[in-house]
Amino acid sequence: MKPMNQRVLNWGLLSTARINQALIPALRASPRSRLAAVASRTEGAAEAYAQQWNIPRAHGSYEGLLSDPEIDVVYNSLPNHMHAEWTIKALKAGKHVLCEKPLALSVAEVDAMALAARDASKVLSEAFMYRHHPQTLKVKEIVDRGSLGTLRLITGSFTFTLNRKDDIRLAKAMGGGSIWDVGCYPINYARLIVGQEPVAAFGRQFIGEGGVDEAFVGQLEFPGHVFAQFDCGFNSAPRSHMEIVGTEGVLDIPEPFKPGIKEKLLLSRGDKTEVIKVPGQELYSGEVEDMAEAVVSGRPGRIGLADSRGNTAAILALIESAETGRSRRL
Repeated sequence: MKPMNQRVLNWGLLSTARINQALIPALRASPRSRLAAVASRTEGAAEAYAQQWNIPRAHGSYEGLLSDPEIDVVYNSLPNHMHAEWTIKALKAGKHVLCEKPLALSVAEVDAMALAARDASKVLSEAFMYRHHPQTLKVKEIVDRGSLGTLRLITGSFTFTLNRKDDIRLAKAMGGGSIWDVGCYPINYARLIVGQEPVAAFGRQFIGEGGVDEAFVGQLEFPGHVFAQFDCGFNSAPRSHMEIVGTEGVLDIPEPFKPGIKEKLLLSRGDKTEVIKVPGQELYSGEVEDMAEAVVSGRPGRIGLADSRGNTAAILALIESAETGRSRRL
């Protein structure tokens, strides 16, 4: 029998969502993980997907995967409005869960998921893959050691053009909207850098034909008069960036949310700009290894449920502000 720290975890994919294609290579490259099964709503769809991606077992229902005794970890890549329901079901079935972002669409759902994880003594983590990348860890290190002086402002953007009119991200009933899909990234990034929760939120949005925000612009105020500003959307040219401004320097992150193997940061102080090269890793491998370590060793994962709760609360405050036209205190 292998020692606990050498245990290989069997993973099951809960759905055949497109995002699975990003996680599958990371699972296959992990020495502590094995992709064992996939589930879909029909046997035919599950079997076709399993054959396409060389997955050993196919389940024609989500319940089938959850009742599979060989599965240790479930990756929940279902649509946003199904995250809470099926994550709780998976936890109650005795599975650890890596759930795609956003973890849930309400604070009450996050609390229910956290309670289910605690009661089942299982690991639940939100899949913000960029949080595990060496570049993000380096950015946090630079800020925390005071290289920028006192924090003043964080700006960010994440936009692209969504042309598929039947895309679930345009369906309000399914938890669609640009702030849930891409705006959650600069919001999460700002909260990580400040290390505190915001105290006020102000938002503006453009609502498209499907009833969801196709563009969102927001501002968060943090303790100590630190501000974060961001924009996100489905109707603009592709953009993604983060900038962190302090009293003594500015840190520019050209590729904050999908960093690769070779990235660079630009640290400007006065009239000098330093290029900081960051050796990276495969983008999704970090969350797979973090999950495996949390399950096997029992140590907390990098993204705790209190963190996920804070992100959800901030997004909801921004949405409420945009709907009412008034600043929202948190």
